[in-house]
Amino acid sequence: MKNDIDPGLAKVLADFGEDELGHPLADVAKVVDVNKADGGLVIEISLGFPADRYRDKLIAELTPLIEEKLGQSPVKLEIAWRVAAHAVQATLKPLGQVRNVIAVASGKGGVGKSTTAVNLALALAREGAKTGILDADIYGPSLPQMLGLGGQRPSSTDGKTMQPLQAHGISAMSIGFLIDQEQAMVWRGPMVTHALTQLITDTVWGELDYLIVDMPPGTGDTQLTLSQKVPLSGAVIVTTPQDIALLDARKGLKMFEKVSVPVLGIVENMSTHICSQCGHEEHVFGSGGGREMAEQYKVPLLGSLPLDIRIREHADGGNPTVVADEESPLAKRYQQIALRMSAQLAAKRKDYSHLFPKISIEDR
Repeated sequence: MKNDIDPGLAKVLADFGEDELGHPLADVAKVVDVNKADGGLVIEISLGFPADRYRDKLIAELTPLIEEKLGQSPVKLEIAWRVAAHAVQATLKPLGQVRNVIAVASGKGGVGKSTTAVNLALALAREGAKTGILDADIYGPSLPQMLGLGGQRPSSTDGKTMQPLQAHGISAMSIGFLIDQEQAMVWRGPMVTHALTQLITDTVWGELDYLIVDMPPGTGDTQLTLSQKVPLSGAVIVTTPQDIALLDARKGLKMFEKVSVPVLGIVENMSTHICSQCGHEEHVFGSGGGREMAEQYKVPLLGSLPLDIRIREHADGGNPTVVADEESPLAKRYQQIALRMSAQLAAKRKDYSHLFPKISIEDR
């Protein structure tokens, strides 16, 4: 933010956004310029997260607050955004043109992690971000089915690298694109790790703001090795409110802490069940577990999602909820979680390595 910014404007930005973004707007935005024009003010603001869809809502809510605080009208807000590369583990280098890699993980299977990862990737793309997704589950790849890409194969221009497949505006790669649908992957740990490393590094991702990695379930050797070898800007933990799921989700969170990957937040899936016939809402798997875990480990609860048959139907049909029913309350929940996740990352430490010269020593 500019040092000479009006104190009133600074106060508005410092007080705005906590509920929706999880951070005050001042933490994830900067005032680029303030000019007088047509008897009012034109204020240019740059956000650190994608906001093609959120921009209009932000302008509508923020403009009257600024006008009231500054006692000046009209105020015209011009809002742009740019996603920066954020710091990764100290021993790793960023992944080519991919600015940020975000792991979506769970301590156990069956909590809806993959469905959540796909919808979050699509939600980021709908906000204008260049987004990719990697299916890191070698034993049970689900991305081909969820994105409607079953039976398709990636192409290669040089016989060494692969072009990701495209679906709904995002780039995708999965071991499921390279094997038959019913083929069992009877590989041991080192083979799995090697295959995943190749999927990441041998895919020509191009320029991406975000690469979402749908991690395999669990916290074993494969997951730990991936967390150590993949340059991660952050991680998201998916759980259900059930005590057993939370026990394993805590292990996943501690794993990322161990390898110095910041946890951007927790998503509580299957938070409630809403009957499709009568509308009755019931906490089938308990209630409040995700929030309690978030408070215990001092990380944000990014949002909660219901157990809803439509989410399953959309994913099975290759047309996930965010694109299948984009104006529905379900899609808006995913959109809100993606917004909070990207804002959380925007508030983290950025990667400045590209600004420093490379030093080499040569014998004379």
